[in-house]
Formats: sequence, structure tokens, C-alpha cells
Amino acid sequence: MRDENSGRVWSATIVILVLNVLVFFVESSGGHRTQRNFQEYGAVSLEGIKSGYIWQLFTYQFMHGGLMHLLFNSIALFLFGRHMEMMLGRNAFIKLYLLSGVAGGILQLLLAVFSPRFAGPMVGASAGICGLIAAFSLLSPNSIIYLFFFVPLRAKYVLPLTIVLSVVMLFSSANDGVAHGAHLGGTLFGYAFLRWFSMGEAFTSWFSTLWSSLSGSRRSPPIVKVRIPHEGSWQSQKSSRPDDLRSGDFITKQVDPILEKISAHGIHSLTDEERKILEAARSRMDKH
Repeated sequence: MRDENSGRVWSATIVILVLNVLVFFVESSGGHRTQRNFQEYGAVSLEGIKSGYIWQLFTYQFMHGGLMHLLFNSIALFLFGRHMEMMLGRNAFIKLYLLSGVAGGILQLLLAVFSPRFAGPMVGASAGICGLIAAFSLLSPNSIIYLFFFVPLRAKYVLPLTIVLSVVMLFSSANDGVAHGAHLGGTLFGYAFLRWFSMGEAFTSWFSTLWSSLSGSRRSPPIVKVRIPHEGSWQSQKSSRPDDLRSGDFITKQVDPILEKISAHGIHSLTDEERKILEAARSRMDKH
């Protein structure tokens, strides 16, 4: 992403990853007292919230319970975060990620009111990542996600599978140390964010169809397959009508710059004319 004020390129996904690593390093290398303070004031817990530590709903997302916990979350955040940041734009991505984490923390705390097995201190980026996965499943339902790095599954099936597994594990008596309530809360918020808060149900539907139709013919990352817009400036977009261009020229001259604009500034930056062009592209895809 390019900072309009300074001209520098930076990615919110990378910034979050670096913060996670830095927090883990400081906590791990600071000794017993530092670790105790991190857990008391940073990890989210029912007791902490009762004491007024509301900030825990944010700080717990940057903490991890061990090196492997950090590693797996970092891989998932990198894979899904970069794609969602391109699709939604930096600001919407940050809101989706952090608020999914908050929603996950709140649901876990609500469960803790009724059962002490949900009440322990909680850390990790998993709830925010679950929100990203839910949003990705809506925007690119036909993309392939490799579960556990080797089980291929279309994204549209990952969303219901995540919800079902989280609910089943919530009612299971097994104490596996995983915050399934947070996973469920993050997933549900990611779904809601895309469906109602971000762009509206109708726009989500046809944008998902268009994006999925255009993906697959370009780059194919090994874990998540989704179209990556090639470099260029959306501001150089020409005003030719869709009917005046052949199919290949229409995609290159009309649709690609709009997708690049979405990547840089988010869906809300589109004009009515640009939305009509995307609708025309979706109609063409439906005919083929």
C-alpha cells in the first residue's frame, strides 16, 4: 500500500506481524515479572474486564502463548491478511481485523460468565484471523484454501465448517486450551462486516462473482488462490464505454484499473460509473 502523504509503501498486514513478533520478544525476554505484567494487563480475561481493563480486548490480539502459537498465527495472518488488504483497502482491513478480534474476545467473555472453563486469560490473533477468513470466503468463494497446508477446500465451504467446528467444540467437555468462543465470535463478525457493515449484500454478491471469475488466470499462491492486481495507476482509467471495447481490451483497460483502485483505496472509493463498469464485466462473465 502507498501512503498518499509520504509516498512510502507500507502494508498493514506486515505492520501487525512485526508488532506481534516484537510483543512476543519483549514478553519472553523480560523475565518472570514482565511476563506476569503482560498476562495481568494485556491478556483478556473476565477478571481483567471487571477491573476496568477494557483495553485488553485489543492488546490480547498482539500476544501469544508460545513460539508455535505465534508461528501458525503469523502464517495465517500473512496469507489471508495481504489478500483482504488488497480487496478491501487498508483502512477497512484494519477495522475488520481488529474488530473481529474484539468480537471474539467479547463472546469468549460472555461464555465465561456461565462457565469457568472459558474464564482464563486469553491471548492470540486467532479471532481476528477468523474474521479475515470469513470475509475472504464471502469475497472469493471459489478460491482454494489448503487446510493444514495439504487439504484443498473451496473457500465457500470453509466458512460453515469453521462455524460448525467451533460450536461443536464449545459444547465438548474437552479442555484443549483453545478459545473456540473467540474463533466463533471473530468468524461471525467477519461475516457480518462483509454482509451488512462494509458494502451491502447485493454489492458483495456481484463483486464476489466478478472477482472469482477474474481470479485463477493470473498468479496462484500455494495456500490461497486469489487474483492479485498488477501494478499501475487507477487514475489513468479511460472513459471508453464497455460496449466499445473487445472482451480482452475491456478487462485490461476498464476492469483492471478499477480493481487496482479497490486494492489501494477500498470499495467505497468507487464512483457510480465505475460500479456500472464492474456490473457490465460481471454480466459478460455470466454469458461465457
